Amino acid sequence: MAKGLSIFLVVIMYCAASIGEDTGKTGFLHWTIAFAMPFRMPEFFLISGLFLSQVIDRSWRDYADRRAVHYIYFYALWASIHIILKIALAQHDLSDALTSLALATVEPYGVWWFIYMLAFFSLSSKLLHELKAPHWATLTCAAALQISSVHTGSYLIDQFAAYFVYFYAGYVFAPLLFQLASWTQTHRAAAAGILLIWALVNATLVFTPGFRLDPVHIQMGWAALPGLHLLAAFAGAIAIIIAASLLVGLPGTGWLRQLGAQSLVVYVAFVIPMGIARTLLLGIGLDEPNLLSLVVLAVALTSPLVLWWITEKVGIGVFLFERPGWAHLSGAAKRSRGPSSGPITAK
Repeated sequence: MAKGLSIFLVVIMYCAASIGEDTGKTGFLHWTIAFAMPFRMPEFFLISGLFLSQVIDRSWRDYADRRAVHYIYFYALWASIHIILKIALAQHDLSDALTSLALATVEPYGVWWFIYMLAFFSLSSKLLHELKAPHWATLTCAAALQISSVHTGSYLIDQFAAYFVYFYAGYVFAPLLFQLASWTQTHRAAAAGILLIWALVNATLVFTPGFRLDPVHIQMGWAALPGLHLLAAFAGAIAIIIAASLLVGLPGTGWLRQLGAQSLVVYVAFVIPMGIARTLLLGIGLDEPNLLSLVVLAVALTSPLVLWWITEKVGIGVFLFERPGWAHLSGAAKRSRGPSSGPITAK
């Protein structure tokens, strides 16, 4: 359920930014994603680290196959598809496409940067585990990097500094977070009250002096301040876990659970249908940002699932969503079949 909320927020962000860029207007998606700015990506990484303890003691070969090669395969595949379609074919620029493909090996490309960083975070965590680095020391250094707002010009380094603390915190504090989820299910009224208080505080931190909303960029208020941003991010990540725990079992929420179960499918494939839908709708004159946002968001969320269903039924193109045998490290235990073993897999 939490994975469903996470991927939903990610798709909303990209829809809002792309629609704003094309129309020069803002809509309700912009305000939605502005509220989620402090925690949208931090909670995605934190949830990704929750089950790391289940595999981190395995051999380097098995661990790397499950926690690095798995992500690298889908990153390389879908980044290549996008570069070929957008640059080599649409722009007829083979030279630029080859340059982009080469650069994408060392610098995370496009929306798929998250998968790239997951592989890097997983390997870094394994190395720290093998070196027996104290959790408190690692978390302190990672928090210091986040607070320092590192800007080296290298996207890889900058994103590592900005987000590793959340991934590692998910790994270290997983037992406490699972206890929180259990407590929420038995104290629903109290949990709902905590969630309401958090929402008011988060809104205050975002929409304070300094907040600026334009069609493409969002500037937070006090929530952007170093240190305070870190606290707001962790608070938002905890709020997502509480919200997901409250949603479990409620009628009409099964679709969100399914969305989370197929997070890999949606994450890797939503960009292309989102762009096609936006271009076609703008071409017929639909530029009202709210209606356009709703339609594009629906297409972006459902098209990848439809494509995945077709590949499963006809048996063609399965490699788009399921890592084939040749993409496993030799001698590594094969992971379970299916798209649920995606970028924020539970195991």
